[in-house]
Amino acid sequence: MRAVQVQEYGGPEVLRTVEAEVPEPGPGQVSVDVAYTGVNFADLKARGEGYRVPSLPFVPGLEVSGRVRALGGGVSGVEVGQEVAALTNGGAYADVVVADAATVFPLPSGVDLRTAATLPTVLPTAYALVHAVGRLQPGETVLVQGAAGGVGTAVGQLAKAAGASGVFGVVSGAAKAKHALDHGYDDVFVASSAEFVEFVDQVRAATGGRGVDLALDPVGGETFRSSLASLAVFGRLVSFGNASSAEPWRVGQPELYPTGLSVSGFSILTLAQTAPDALRELTGKAFAAVAEGVVSLPVTAEFPLEEASEAHRLMGGRTSTGKLLLRVA
Repeated sequence: MRAVQVQEYGGPEVLRTVEAEVPEPGPGQVSVDVAYTGVNFADLKARGEGYRVPSLPFVPGLEVSGRVRALGGGVSGVEVGQEVAALTNGGAYADVVVADAATVFPLPSGVDLRTAATLPTVLPTAYALVHAVGRLQPGETVLVQGAAGGVGTAVGQLAKAAGASGVFGVVSGAAKAKHALDHGYDDVFVASSAEFVEFVDQVRAATGGRGVDLALDPVGGETFRSSLASLAVFGRLVSFGNASSAEPWRVGQPELYPTGLSVSGFSILTLAQTAPDALRELTGKAFAAVAEGVVSLPVTAEFPLEEASEAHRLMGGRTSTGKLLLRVA
């Protein structure tokens, strides 16, 4: 089978298509004939920095859609040939991938394989940020970093559907601002620096000096601190990534006590390992929101598997919006 492999860390050029052995599922696992693979920023960090990479060589990729190829021992709930979406521990840039059965999800009625490839990481993450972790209430306001990306696109729609009175986004360019405004955002702030830190005054102005009730940050570093500074009294900040590769954030009594702020974190990949039942419940709710038309995630670019490096260049150039896919079968 074909697989896109990384043998050394570096830029997009290190992604190489090789012939590999077809993986077989072990107990509690499912193998999937891949139709489409989602491209995520975590893939770029894995390729360039070794993020969540156990050893070299490795095949990146965290989410797929396709058809069940084979079942490992003790697996129930899916059948060979069934159309599914799956969250993986890696290896998804390939013709066949193996996933834990707990993270393999039958497709909702009316959802095709192309759409399904956009779902496993982005939609449950967005749903958790708005509901399970962020606990957004009707009438509250929310600030989202990277508002035109996959998670940001979904969060804008979910927050609006949840009754948010103001949905504000931060992006890196005018084209991205338009995309966000088309997907649930009331106002979008354009920041020119690599870390989105030029927004605190704009947020305060847009909220009459109050700040926002909920801020969602996948960037880390100075952006994390600026997001914290954008919160209203009793505001909540959820960190769900560290795209800046800054030192891990630390926050304590001096920052939180004066106005009763709280900070929490979320990682769907970690949740899959530590609380798979919670992940399945979360994913079911997120997929239902798609099937009911509450949220959609546009595929804005699609590449053949062999052109995975081009997908990485596009995402790494900070010009992409929505979701990027690799077409495998």
